[in-house]
Amino acid sequence: MNVEVCVQADHDTLSEGDAIAWSPDPTALPCPIASETWDRWFQAWLEVLEPDQSPIESYELSLRLTGDREMQQLNHQYRQQDKPTDVLAFAALESAYPQPQELQSTLPLYLGDIVISVGTAQRQAEEQKHSLDVELAWLAAHGLLHLLGWDHPDEDSLNRMLKQQQVLLEIIGLRGKTG
Repeated sequence: MNVEVCVQADHDTLSEGDAIAWSPDPTALPCPIASETWDRWFQAWLEVLEPDQSPIESYELSLRLTGDREMQQLNHQYRQQDKPTDVLAFAALESAYPQPQELQSTLPLYLGDIVISVGTAQRQAEEQKHSLDVELAWLAAHGLLHLLGWDHPDEDSLNRMLKQQQVLLEIIGLRGKTG
């Protein structure tokens, strides 16, 4: 399986091996997770989740880490909630547009976009007494599950999703939020 992750960062302030500086949003915080780590995490997660939407088992997604200001704008625009949130997922597979067969057999399937507020993630990590890495991974796993069609309209489906997030964190060697 092949996974391509486009991590959106401010490349003007990025040098090899540095923590990534995200987004021109002044409310954004630096992120301690390198692009290569995100690539490994999403690769491992998709191998376990085994989505079968791509005939060539190749997927692509976009991950944007930003600040509360941009997240509030997106949350207001797309969910009519005028406040920041921790993660938003925009699933490309929800759009029902046909893709020519030759594209399906040669290009990665674009799953969609995940946007995480690093500021909100940092506050949540502090409140729950775990690292920012754990919180960011937790939110990214949540976003990925949404891209693959998971939802949580009721308590039972939310609990199933949270258990799956726990499994995904353990796969990448992080102690989850419930452990």
